[in-house]
Amino acid sequence: MMQGVVNRHCEATLPLVVGKSNEQRQVIDAVIDTGFNGFLTLPSSIITALDLPWNASDIVTLGDGSETLFDLYSVTIIWDGQFREIDVAESETDPLIGMSLLYKYGLRIDAVEGGIVRVEAL
Repeated sequence: MMQGVVNRHCEATLPLVVGKSNEQRQVIDAVIDTGFNGFLTLPSSIITALDLPWNASDIVTLGDGSETLFDLYSVTIIWDGQFREIDVAESETDPLIGMSLLYKYGLRIDAVEGGIVRVEAL
């Protein structure tokens, strides 16, 4: 099980360790976005700092239903205690966790400021 918190903006957040598999890593707080169908977004500043390798460009569906073209990079995260390599979309927003990363996991949110966010394998 993974645990996060509802922030003062009423956003469900989860801390993640991101980086290259055997190199520099960074802890980030990512907002859970159930309208985003990708795995994860990161701003270019984090992608550059971690020197993540570019993979491809792809069309991603956003929370408002619109589609946009994103550059995708390879990143290793610690997810549910395990190293996992995923694609991360470059976006100049707060880091976002999308539904592809949450697939086969349950999500429970105590929707108050400071409330607990739980993500657990189904």
